[in-house]
Amino acid sequence: MSRQELKTRVIFVGVGGATCSGKTTLAKHLRSILPDSVIIHQDDFAPPQELVPYHPIYKVQDWDAAPGAINWPRMIEFLHQVKATGVIPEEHYSHDHLNEQKAVPVDFAVKDKWRTEFQRIKEDNLKAGRRVIWGLVDGFLLYWHPEVIKELDVRIFLRVPHDVLKERRHQRHGYHTAVQSDPEGSLWRDPPHYWEQIVWPAFVDAHRDMFVGGDIEHGALTEKVKDALVVDALAQGMAEVMEQCCSALIRAPASA
Repeated sequence: MSRQELKTRVIFVGVGGATCSGKTTLAKHLRSILPDSVIIHQDDFAPPQELVPYHPIYKVQDWDAAPGAINWPRMIEFLHQVKATGVIPEEHYSHDHLNEQKAVPVDFAVKDKWRTEFQRIKEDNLKAGRRVIWGLVDGFLLYWHPEVIKELDVRIFLRVPHDVLKERRHQRHGYHTAVQSDPEGSLWRDPPHYWEQIVWPAFVDAHRDMFVGGDIEHGALTEKVKDALVVDALAQGMAEVMEQCCSALIRAPASA
């Protein structure tokens, strides 16, 4: 059967959590075992630096408050387009390769087991006339906008304690962001007290209705994203996290 005759199904996997929770690391490990997979970084839908709003109290640019942190219409249209066509638009550009990331290895046996399993699923799908494309969508605000939530077929949330996130953020040297005049973007460095005044309050505000009592660190899920897999990432090694996530992916529609 030719590729043109295959029925294409795009499965979007949301990998959400706070900044420095390990989202992109997990997404890259999943990409290494999932055939026909691609990572879509929510950060690539942030507005150019010139258009980022200023915080009304602290008078610094606010990259974290949900309403202005992402160009929501552009991201939603992008997800719609990819799900309909199975193709990443040629003009889409990512800055992720410019950002600093620490390696977090996974036991080879774990990866090999799941790589073999998903390859078997791919072959079964092809025999049934289906081609499955995995879109791994990673981002710190994945579960804020209802239209984005609706597009995600599998929803993963990495839960990491506040103090650990704060320490990791302070150890980072910066983030590459889009600017209108330079396709390579520019390096953003946090101003003093940015975590305490901007980052963490904005994250809590964007996710309080996702957890009972607004308890980001310990609360159970509300109806907003009731079927999400909440992973206590710090309490487990990456191999255990991968086992949990792959077990969820294997139950996704058209993957079984």
